Amino acid sequence: MDSHLDDQLIIRRLDRMHASACAALHATGFLHPWAEAEFESLLLAPEVCGGGLFLPDAMGQSVLIGFVLSRHAADEAEILTIVMAPSHRGRGHSNALLQAHIEAVAHIGATCLFLEVDVDNAPARALYGRHGFEKVGERKGYYRRPDGSRSTALVLRRNFVSAPDSGKSK
Repeated sequence: MDSHLDDQLIIRRLDRMHASACAALHATGFLHPWAEAEFESLLLAPEVCGGGLFLPDAMGQSVLIGFVLSRHAADEAEILTIVMAPSHRGRGHSNALLQAHIEAVAHIGATCLFLEVDVDNAPARALYGRHGFEKVGERKGYYRRPDGSRSTALVLRRNFVSAPDSGKSK
């Protein structure tokens, strides 16, 4: 990550007030983006954990440039979606966002984190590999391409050595 951006980048929890910005940003990264109402519903759900990466604009207002959402159940979590604004891709921001999210998910008691990624999405696969995700399965024909053909989703998992005490009694 560029060092001059380090002091300006802020990662913070998302809430329902971010639903519109999430939907707009999601549309920049996915062929079939989710609607604002879907994000509002997810951001209200107690089992969903979301973090946004914000950068101040010229007026000093925080602008959402990336986010990640996961759903947790018992001691597992799954990344539902992760996206970075096109103008901020390739700068290492996804690394910072994903690392902070992994730590947040582990803190709430997850012992592993799953996700699906298109087999053809080399940048995302490289990102997940750098963060210790390993292939545990495939879903053939999972993603629909612009031309109507289908592509395979790789199912990846990252195990945590141990989940930090989440404050819950066991």
